[in-house]
Amino acid sequence: MSQAKKSDMGFFQRYLTVWVATCMVVGVLIGKFIPKIPEFLNQFEYAKVSIPTAILIWVMIYPMMMKVDFQSIKNVRKEPKGLYITWITNWLIKPFTMYAISSFFFFVVFKAFIAPELATQYLAGTILLGAAPCTAMVFVWSSLTKGNPAYTVVQVATNDLIILVAFIPIVKLLLGVSNIAVPLRTLILSVVLFVVIPLAFGILTRIMMTKKRGLEYFENTFLHKFDNATTVGLLLMLVLLFSFQGETILNNPLHILLIAVPLTIQTFLIFFIAYLASRKLKLTHDIAAPAGMIGASNFFELSVAVAIALFGMDSPAALATVVGVLTEVPVMLILVKIANKTSNWFPQPVAHNK
Repeated sequence: MSQAKKSDMGFFQRYLTVWVATCMVVGVLIGKFIPKIPEFLNQFEYAKVSIPTAILIWVMIYPMMMKVDFQSIKNVRKEPKGLYITWITNWLIKPFTMYAISSFFFFVVFKAFIAPELATQYLAGTILLGAAPCTAMVFVWSSLTKGNPAYTVVQVATNDLIILVAFIPIVKLLLGVSNIAVPLRTLILSVVLFVVIPLAFGILTRIMMTKKRGLEYFENTFLHKFDNATTVGLLLMLVLLFSFQGETILNNPLHILLIAVPLTIQTFLIFFIAYLASRKLKLTHDIAAPAGMIGASNFFELSVAVAIALFGMDSPAALATVVGVLTEVPVMLILVKIANKTSNWFPQPVAHNK
């Protein structure tokens, strides 16, 4: 990764919140005035999984998975403390604080504004967000905070492996506690479709291209061919999603803001848990900042996909995961500024591994 600067974020990524809001308006208008489009697309479904949505999600996730270098995991022993913080924060703290904070706001603070049935669905969406730490945008956040790129790759690679075994039981547990019925088969199918398959194809593509053209070509040329694919896939999927959500949004516009409140609080909380723990353990800033970012940010592509598979394209749970997309970029940019302004809290690395 290069030094932190705004150009590290592509045009689409830099204004992602604007694009998401635009997609929301376009999707709602389609759902309101051209309902035959979502009705037609809704016919293409297999095992409760929307085929058009699955295709768009593969377009989003596949380029990310190519960036993950599992060879880097052999370097874990060099500085394990940063990884321990990442693992503990992401898997033993984050899903449960998300559940607690969301439950408190949806069922207590916002009780007068959100019916219990809707609150339960919104909670389900936030649970899916909380159980999926970031795997892609964290590369951007790491770069913007002058993070150690090699170490960030290890953090992402190990989290991808943990997702394979931990996501399903954590989601099943928290949804079960919330009295939300979840077909285990659909949950497993979602993880296979939206993590295992794109991850396998990403690894195979990386191996084949590096053998054929070399690592430098793969990282500096081939990967850049897919720079905007993830964001374009996301935006097209959001138009589709919001076309199904139009009626819900028009009937409950305030709910977008209400869902954003616990998500924002959770993001700040998780960042500071990991960031301050890194300071306590005297980690260098180039490891501490990405450690905070990877937990604070979400693998929202997976969360949206699983919400659609479990609850349907027009479900309030799916809407909650999309609000996660809407709030993430501006909140994470605030955290980037905080991390950069507090870099003097940490010992500086003797030499960057760049």
